[in-house]
Amino acid sequence: MRATRSAAAPDAQGAAAPPALRYRRALLSAVAALGLLLGAILSLPNAAQAAGSLPCDLYAAAGTPCVAAHSTTRALFSSYNGPLYQVTRASNGGTADIGLLAQGGYANAAQQDSFCANTTCRISKIYDQTARHNNLTPGPAGTAGMGADRGADASELSVTAGGHKVYGIWISPGVGYRSTGAASGVAVNGQAEGAYMVASGTHVGSACCFDYGNAESTPADTGNGHMDAVSIATTCYFAPCNGTGPWVEADMENGMFQGDNGSNTANAGNKSAFVTAVLKNNGQTTYALKGGNSQSGGLSTWWNGALPTRGGYQPMHQEGGIILGTGGDNSNWNMGTFFEGVMVAGYPTDAVENSVQANVVSVGYSGETNVPNGPQGQITGPGGQCVDVAADDTGVNGSAVQLWNCQSWAEDQFWTHNANGSLSTIGRCLDINGNGTAAGTKVELWDCNGVGGQVWNQQSDGSLLNPQSGRCLDSPSGATANGTRLQIWDCNGTAAQKFALH
Repeated sequence: MRATRSAAAPDAQGAAAPPALRYRRALLSAVAALGLLLGAILSLPNAAQAAGSLPCDLYAAAGTPCVAAHSTTRALFSSYNGPLYQVTRASNGGTADIGLLAQGGYANAAQQDSFCANTTCRISKIYDQTARHNNLTPGPAGTAGMGADRGADASELSVTAGGHKVYGIWISPGVGYRSTGAASGVAVNGQAEGAYMVASGTHVGSACCFDYGNAESTPADTGNGHMDAVSIATTCYFAPCNGTGPWVEADMENGMFQGDNGSNTANAGNKSAFVTAVLKNNGQTTYALKGGNSQSGGLSTWWNGALPTRGGYQPMHQEGGIILGTGGDNSNWNMGTFFEGVMVAGYPTDAVENSVQANVVSVGYSGETNVPNGPQGQITGPGGQCVDVAADDTGVNGSAVQLWNCQSWAEDQFWTHNANGSLSTIGRCLDINGNGTAAGTKVELWDCNGVGGQVWNQQSDGSLLNPQSGRCLDSPSGATANGTRLQIWDCNGTAAQKFALH
């Protein structure tokens, strides 16, 4: 509106309105228009959240700033507008950073879907959203005797956050991440710290170790008190435990602690699809464990008291490394699902932890977390058994491909039928040994390389034909027992060759 006009505009009765009234009407009109605009913005899906309201904003305002912040689902600072994670294609090794729909908002899952179309992708890096660059990459082999970790399948689990499709990190045995050495700003040698993660209470196990938090700077067990990581697992390390779990626990090295010296029957566990798991430790005398449903309600305090007196925990001896999905010595036998988590400097207040839980609930996480729901599917064969890779999700080149009882959590029973006709799981393809063609040649897992022995076409009679050999995937003599090694054989239409891709 201009400051001056040559003539007055008529009012509703046709008379010229006084200047003061005209200005008042103009002001009311502008306010109304602004209200409509704000209403329209607020009615849109939550691409971003209110400034200052996200977990690391809340922690910083309370004097316990984030020193690491990791998520594949959303920003954890309202000011963050960088990448959340990196994916690497299996087909050609190309990489892409997956970012946000808007500053302070949610992950751009469509970006991943486009980049990974017609192939599979691994999560090869999880970016730290703080300025400290405490990024996580697949960890090296450690003293636990396991090999180097692999990155998670990027599309294994999709859920909804803020009304948007996002991907979680599906941890299977052999999958895990670690910082390189001691991370910047993370507590060492008895300093106070806190951490939380949003994980799953349905995709859990009892093996070691589905952890997130402070660990050794190298993948070796260096003694009691050298770790301070939050965990959710069915690990009853110090009996007795209350029920069957899973429980929010503290991995402080050489023990999964629920109370002062381990056991704590007051810890009732958290079985919800999404669990907020909270740990804080003053590094000298005291620690606390909390858990809550990430979809509703507040936090339950499972322990708030003394650090273990078993020796080495008072004070703590943290080394400042960061782990996700493994133990400090790279014990990577367990399973779990991770959506977001942070580590903070100092001992957080109960009030700020309650505020963080309220923010997590406001995200509206939803979806199944107990089964992979990406493009992969199980392949059922004779006797309703599943096509499986020997060695529990850790298959290397040459691993046997066999029949086994179907298990909803077994990553190596979920296969992707790729555009080139190959079938892949845990980053490798269903392959004929030696690229052979003779009847009776065993099948195995091998790096995807495009050879004829990795092409499988579903036939109308339910068989899987390998065109190069002209033979079909087969269970010898129609056997259905666990561990039956699969082979190729002359196509004959029998039950031994019926394989359904789901």
